[in-house]
Amino acid sequence: MPPPVTTNPSGAVDAALAACADGDPASFTPVYDALAPVAYGTCLGVLRDADHAAEVMQEVMVEVWQTAARFDAARGSARTYVATLARRRAVDRVRAEQARRDRDQRDLDTNLATAPRDIVADDVERMLEGAAVRRCLGSLTDTQREAVVEAYYGGYTYREVADRLDAALPTVKSRIRDGLIRLRECLGVNRG
Repeated sequence: MPPPVTTNPSGAVDAALAACADGDPASFTPVYDALAPVAYGTCLGVLRDADHAAEVMQEVMVEVWQTAARFDAARGSARTYVATLARRRAVDRVRAEQARRDRDQRDLDTNLATAPRDIVADDVERMLEGAAVRRCLGSLTDTQREAVVEAYYGGYTYREVADRLDAALPTVKSRIRDGLIRLRECLGVNRG
């Protein structure tokens, strides 16, 4: 009678990872197949972005191959080892991304703070633009002007404008759309 067959996938992966320490590429295939999903899932849980998680997972699996000699089955399973590496790499990626964003924001703030501004010219330009808008509002029909003013100057939603003007919602939407088209043409604004 043959001995009972027992499968110990964790033990098999641990043994395959230990064999990788000797530089045997064939032993890495089962390690990759068994542990890449673990690394990917861990990375995805931290990064919340599939593309970033896949990228970090590849980095982790390369590190697993290169540092297989550091794996010690007495301290934990290969699965735990890879999940720990993946979590650390993913957290490092989050920190690096945040540092990059902070750096970009500081650069932007510095550039905006040092950019010369002519306050008088800005005020004159704003007044001229306001006069042009008022002139163009005068070119709208009364119903278009009323709807546009309620929506954009009053801050009301389409439905609120419809209620305030006692008009049907589709009618108000059409008035606003048509009014904005006429305003754009009057102001010479190009879509682009």
